[in-house]
Order: sequence, then C-alpha cells, then structure tokens
Amino acid sequence: MPFSDGMKELLRTTDPTIIPFATALLGAEGIEAFAVDVHMSALAIVPQRLMVRERDLFLARAILRDNNVPVDD
Repeated sequence: MPFSDGMKELLRTTDPTIIPFATALLGAEGIEAFAVDVHMSALAIVPQRLMVRERDLFLARAILRDNNVPVDD
C-alpha cells in the first residue's frame, strides 16, 4: 500500500479543477497524492479530498500555498 505510513488530508474542495492541478504540482515535486471521494462529488455536494503522506504534509502545504491553492490547516 503506497500510504502505509499514514495519510493526512491536505485539502477539501467542490471545485473539480483544484484536485488535478494540486496533484500535478505535488507530483512535479515528487510528492504522491491521492484523491478521495471523487465519484461521490459528481453533483458538487460532497467535496473531494486530497490526501498525502503525513511526512509530506508540511512541504505539500507550502507548495500549494506558493501556487495560490487553498489548503486545510
């Protein structure tokens, strides 16, 4: 399992463009991210969440903030 060392929620959004953008930004920096609730959010009622390894959380938040992507604290 790729996230066996613990996952933390990085962001939550109903905007369908944010998760792919954030995932691409993180991937370019070598941070693996996993989107959850993707199929549940088809009507934009249930937000999608982006998860990262706990050890990557601090850097992932910094990367997204530097690119004006709102993150959960």
